[in-house]
Amino acid sequence: MSLSPKNVSITFTNFVLVGLIEIESFGYVCAVLALALFSVTLFLSSMIVYVTWTEKSLHEPMYILICVLVMNVMMGNSAYFPKLAIDLFSGCSTISLTGCLCQSFCIQLYATNEMFTFTAMAYDRYLAIGQPLRYHTLMTNAKTQTISFTIYVVCMVLVLVYTLLILRLTFCGVNINNVFCEILSLLPLACNDITVNVMYGTILTVSVVTACLLVIMYCYIRTVVICLKLSAESSQKAIQTLMTHILAFSIYVVTLLFIDFRYSLSTGSISAKVDIIIPLMGTSIAISANPLIYGMRTKALREKIVCNLYKIVGKQKE
Repeated sequence: MSLSPKNVSITFTNFVLVGLIEIESFGYVCAVLALALFSVTLFLSSMIVYVTWTEKSLHEPMYILICVLVMNVMMGNSAYFPKLAIDLFSGCSTISLTGCLCQSFCIQLYATNEMFTFTAMAYDRYLAIGQPLRYHTLMTNAKTQTISFTIYVVCMVLVLVYTLLILRLTFCGVNINNVFCEILSLLPLACNDITVNVMYGTILTVSVVTACLLVIMYCYIRTVVICLKLSAESSQKAIQTLMTHILAFSIYVVTLLFIDFRYSLSTGSISAKVDIIIPLMGTSIAISANPLIYGMRTKALREKIVCNLYKIVGKQKE
């Protein structure tokens, strides 16, 4: 007896992550690298959060926003690297619908929250350099915390709606052409109409990216113009801080654009392995870059982290 697509879709309780199968020949190498990146990023992120929390000299809006940024990285890290490493070590290439939605939600929340937080950081630097006399009134620690909390709640609601819209779908396919689960990989597998999902996702992405980019570009351009009018010493210090933010944001945007561009190439114009390696490398870089950049390039954070590490090593020797 033949089964209709609708009946077949009911039997699909798991999805296959085809990307894990494609890279199984060097899966152990990828697993070790994933664990290494996860460990280093988690350690640096934890140290940044710790020193920001404990050092009163770092209780300023800029460091609070950096702390929020790396806490968001910790969430994205935890949703991506551990499962990738476990799957590669165990040879498992399947994921349940519930697991798929949870991973999709966390990674999408990370990406959306990251964009808004970078926007808040650009605005903070603009006020700090452009309005130095009014800065501590315009951008207090309490306001920074309120902004960060509001961003998180808004992002959670937006992404939750996007994720829950998947529950109205049934699926006629099981092969996800990636090493992790994401909503864009799930939609082509649906049996029924996905117009609402595509419209919501497109409107969400375009509106968030456009609004944030416009604010960020305006703030950075205005900040650079102001820096050029300052004294050489003040300008150099301001530009150095600004360049750290621009570097982190640029890496984030470029890697995401690189991943999105992959979808337009995944029609047979490139090999299956390359098609998988693009999102694998892009996502890994996007998630792990920020703690490395801010931990190494931000002088105050770097000095406090090194100081705390010396204390820890000293106590262990005693």
